[in-house]
Amino acid sequence: MPELPILLVIIVLVALVFDFTNGAHDCANAIATVVSTKVMSPRSAVMMAAGLNLFGALLGEEVAHTLGSGIVNTDMVMGSQILVLAALIGAIAWNLITWYYGIPSSSSHALIGGLMGAAICHAGFSSLNGLSIFKKVLLPLVLSPLAGFGVSYAVMTLIMLIFWRANRHTVSRWFEKLQILSSAFMATSHGLNDAQKTMGVITLALFLFHKIDTIHVPLWVKLACAMAMAMGTALGGWKIVKTMGHRIFKLEPVHGFAAETSAAMVITGASLVGAPISTTHTISACVFGVGATKRLSAVRWGIAGNLVVAWVLTIPASALIAGATFYVFTLMGIAD
Repeated sequence: MPELPILLVIIVLVALVFDFTNGAHDCANAIATVVSTKVMSPRSAVMMAAGLNLFGALLGEEVAHTLGSGIVNTDMVMGSQILVLAALIGAIAWNLITWYYGIPSSSSHALIGGLMGAAICHAGFSSLNGLSIFKKVLLPLVLSPLAGFGVSYAVMTLIMLIFWRANRHTVSRWFEKLQILSSAFMATSHGLNDAQKTMGVITLALFLFHKIDTIHVPLWVKLACAMAMAMGTALGGWKIVKTMGHRIFKLEPVHGFAAETSAAMVITGASLVGAPISTTHTISACVFGVGATKRLSAVRWGIAGNLVVAWVLTIPASALIAGATFYVFTLMGIAD
């Protein structure tokens, strides 16, 4: 059995801790609406989300490749074995801060910000893959919430036009069952995008430690990350469920179906092109879009302001924490 450096083992374990916090923070978004509308019990929803996140995580590697090689220039950071550890600490710290306050910020962008901050401290701004960051991070950062709002508004409007003469109670019963399918679609798409992000970071660490020759995700990494995320959902996700399901807009089953289906469509599309978008951004925007079809005053827009502040701060805040951590590691003389 090949000998594994202690630092690499620590990095993998810390990455799985991040995935756990990601599950507590983001994976709950996949089941927030189906729980808040009381279509499924929390226990059943968590079991479903865990299984489908695992399934979704095995469907592709495009997003993992973006995180592994599209944020930092691997040639320039090849000599830095603590870079990934500093990046993870920055992301975890920001996740915990926003989790404590119940703010559904983006774990994805916290991880990306962490990588950027640590890389800058190691080799300057030239270590960043600027074009890839613009195309795969910054553009989706703006476009995914807009797409979520627009698609969910259109889907909800279409549903209202189709069922405008139907009995409201009957429609609600239909969509209670349909929402289980939309939640399953959302959980699968979440695994396809979010579960791959930590996979990409672990793969980058394996590459930096010369344990793999190319940025290709081993099967054990896929399974470990998916399981860690599922555990995070089961044990810590309910604060975010409360915010997503109740504070933005009072959801009914039809609203949950429209929001989940729209979000899953946007997330799946982004996953196919390797864009690590935020499921939090997307489902939040979809809930706003659905609520806006009823009347603008039905949506608690003050919550939107808080979310936007968290979204804007996430990358620079996690980058600063990761950069400071990298600097501290250097002062401590930890191998680099």
